[in-house]
Amino acid sequence: QYSPTSVPGADGELDPTEITLPGCPCRRSSCQAAECPCLSRGQNHGAQNYSGWRLAEQPEQREFSRPVFECSSLCGCGPGCQNRLVQRGLRLRLQVFRTRCKGWGVRALEPVAAGSFVCEYAGEVLGAAEARRRSRAQAPQDPNYIIAVREHLHDGRVLETFVDPTRVGNVGRFLNHSCEPNLFMVPVRVDSMVPRLALFAATDIPAGEELSYDYSGRFHNLPETSREHKPPEEGNSLRKPCYCGSRTCASFLPWDSSLFSTP
Repeated sequence: QYSPTSVPGADGELDPTEITLPGCPCRRSSCQAAECPCLSRGQNHGAQNYSGWRLAEQPEQREFSRPVFECSSLCGCGPGCQNRLVQRGLRLRLQVFRTRCKGWGVRALEPVAAGSFVCEYAGEVLGAAEARRRSRAQAPQDPNYIIAVREHLHDGRVLETFVDPTRVGNVGRFLNHSCEPNLFMVPVRVDSMVPRLALFAATDIPAGEELSYDYSGRFHNLPETSREHKPPEEGNSLRKPCYCGSRTCASFLPWDSSLFSTP
């Protein structure tokens, strides 16, 4: 079932459509950072792109990135506000196509400028228990669409978001992994603390080039915060080969052992 945005999971634990964040009192057509509570909460991505988040500009550092909050349906600003981007949805002409050895893939039918919003990774938003149950129920030959996003807060807490587009989702479910991707993912909050998993161009992408992102998010992860590591020998059969063809290919798709282990 196609859905442009994420929906509540069958377990009923989280509702990404619920409006829980307060709106801003701004009455301008476009909010200003000095006056808008939404913009002051985190990092403003601007009207068109996330130019400050490009992969090539991410140094090896320990600083935390500021979260991203867009203006919501409760805000006083207009629909043309510069702080409304991901919520406007897909604007590019994308095509799902059959790749040579990776099944389906996605490409853009027009050039994509670095930092541009491409699409959301939408699906059922699950609780940890249901995400783990579904992962453990998969056979080795089954495709795995469940993504686990962990945001590490400065105080040591970890916010987890699990999205499964197996049954309900959008074009994002067809994006393949690459060890040298041209997209990167940013959790963006609009109406609630449940983030929307937004994908942006890491570099200028010519028309027709396959779109891909790193399933592990390793470009934004410090080694000690990543849960991607080699599984025990009995888990090797669950690992899937990587066919990205990049110079730095890791040979296998990223592995998150936490979804396949007993909590």
